[in-house]
Amino acid sequence: MTAPQTPKPFVAACVQMRGGRDPAVNREDALRAVREAAAAGAAYVQTPETTSLIERDRTALFEKVGPQESDATLAALREVARAEKIVLQIGSLAIRDGEKIANRAFLIDAAGEIQTSYDKLHLYDVDLPNGESWRESATYSRGDCAVVAETPLASLGLTICYDLRFPALYRALAEAGATVMTAPACFTRQTGEAHWHILQRARAIETGSFMISAAQGGRHEDGRETFGHSLIVDPWGRILAEADGDRPGVILAEIDLAKVADARARIPTLSHARSFSVRRA
Repeated sequence: MTAPQTPKPFVAACVQMRGGRDPAVNREDALRAVREAAAAGAAYVQTPETTSLIERDRTALFEKVGPQESDATLAALREVARAEKIVLQIGSLAIRDGEKIANRAFLIDAAGEIQTSYDKLHLYDVDLPNGESWRESATYSRGDCAVVAETPLASLGLTICYDLRFPALYRALAEAGATVMTAPACFTRQTGEAHWHILQRARAIETGSFMISAAQGGRHEDGRETFGHSLIVDPWGRILAEADGDRPGVILAEIDLAKVADARARIPTLSHARSFSVRRA
């Protein structure tokens, strides 16, 4: 019996954005950057969390967000994926979900079809040392299912932003077959400066996987500041590509899945893990 072959290396791209309050402007920025990435040879392109809209005012957000079926950004990005014949991961879009909004990622295949979607599992309800306070649960619905997407390029584990702080999720995705983890984000500047790089590298090392994470960066129209520094990290924790601070742009790196097999064979934490109980002494 012939052993299964590792897929060929491919070029992945992250689109870094500085989204604002106008979905039409954000859409054109995203389309332009996706086309740039495809022209540079990317077979897989990822946009950041909240690709279509960054709006902190709840009333204004609900006025600008509709159901999935009528989302203009989703339709436009599906068309560009089909035209460019790429696998496109929309980091997330704000989608009307009853009385709340879903923070929903979409994986679009090279025919422009929606292969799958993922609703963010962990909502960002935090109080930061600089006085910033966030309560995503007041506006957003909570996802309840992790997703591994099988593509011709790789098996992708889909996550979004705050999910990055929950290592059990990434272990579960790796155990389910994911070889590339994705964490498109809208990380605040304060937490990004402290934790972004180390969390990305840790998730890659712990699971022996690539991490691909497109980010929002800079000062946005609604007043927030995000960290940027979109990253592509290999299974050994090495940074293969990083965006220029918080500036919009495109980064690219080669993804060779043979490195996943090598890292997991050298340090086989996935197979060495044991179940255990905890005893208080």
